[in-house]
Amino acid sequence: MLAIMLLGAASGFPNQLTESALQAWLKDSAVSLTKIGVMSYVALPYLLKFLWAPLIDRYPLPLLGRRRGWILVMQILLAAAIALFALQDPAQTLVPIAVCAVAIVFFSATQDIGIDAWRTDVSTPSERGPAAAVTNLGYRSAAWLASAFALLVAEHFGWRPAFLILAGIMILFCFSTWFAPEPASARASPSSLRESVITPLRELLAGPGIKALLVVVLLFKIGDAFANKLFTPFMLDVGFSKQEVALVVKPLLTAGAIGGAILGGIMMVRLGLLRSMLIFGASQALTNLLYCALAATGKNFPLMVGAVLTEHVAGAMGNIALIALIMALCDLRYSAFQYALLSSIALLPRYALGYPAGWIADHAGWYAYFVVSFLIALPGLAIVWFTRHKIETLDRQHT
Repeated sequence: MLAIMLLGAASGFPNQLTESALQAWLKDSAVSLTKIGVMSYVALPYLLKFLWAPLIDRYPLPLLGRRRGWILVMQILLAAAIALFALQDPAQTLVPIAVCAVAIVFFSATQDIGIDAWRTDVSTPSERGPAAAVTNLGYRSAAWLASAFALLVAEHFGWRPAFLILAGIMILFCFSTWFAPEPASARASPSSLRESVITPLRELLAGPGIKALLVVVLLFKIGDAFANKLFTPFMLDVGFSKQEVALVVKPLLTAGAIGGAILGGIMMVRLGLLRSMLIFGASQALTNLLYCALAATGKNFPLMVGAVLTEHVAGAMGNIALIALIMALCDLRYSAFQYALLSSIALLPRYALGYPAGWIADHAGWYAYFVVSFLIALPGLAIVWFTRHKIETLDRQHT
């Protein structure tokens, strides 16, 4: 579990550099919210990682086992790309920044393929809930540290030293990869690239009720993803400074997410997958509306604290349920490809809604923005209810 948490941290660390930190960097340079929303599409490799995930299944590197070799190489490349990021200037042109950001996301997505597959391989069925919880714990903690550190250093010393130091920290995650254990029972790699694509896809799609379950994976987090798409610009527009976002807002966000991950993992053991998805899904939809009050009142620390903590506890609990569902759907022989494909489907709303999110924020305001985030969460809840028997059957099969 410690190794799963540390590799979860390695997965989360670069994620916010091309989201929260990049958004604040562009906001500092007077880039419009619409353009910031468009820049969020640099994260598309997270959605497309299933295209090269079969290569991770088929061709293990000649070091550190079937998964960890790929993870280690990607961590080294990530450190180099983040260092290159520091040399760019958004006041001149956004093109080189976009290119560097795409490179960071590509290496990060490939690292995620290896980490997700490794976690699926080492976790027994009874460990999936706790594994999802500690993954979320490591991921959220590292994501907060990266974005908060970037904001804090940028406030006092500028963005270039912030990104250079973060590149050095990224290298340190190589140690967690080096010492992580191998799965108790090693799985042979597919004998051909065709087998690593066609067979796992055929087996996944042949599962009972899989089409409806894929819709669940797609829609379950859509409202939460929309609400948090422009979280940092929202806080800056409400009136909080970069330092306040780094030292107050981000720690609250992370504390809520960590608490939600732990609570969600514990509650899943007692509630089971279906009831967890219904309760956690309803909670993450309703708590988005708390930001409407903050948008209406402006800068207000008590209201911000309540909204951020409550919403991120609920969002993390929903994430635990979704991760457990995805892990249950995977065959260990093809976990890299299948997990990458399913997680790409789950992430589609998060990375596809950049332009509409920015447009709504620019033209309708933040209050309407969060009302929309609540409304679009409702179809996901409905499809969970309509597929409840399939989810219960799947949960019993993997208990």
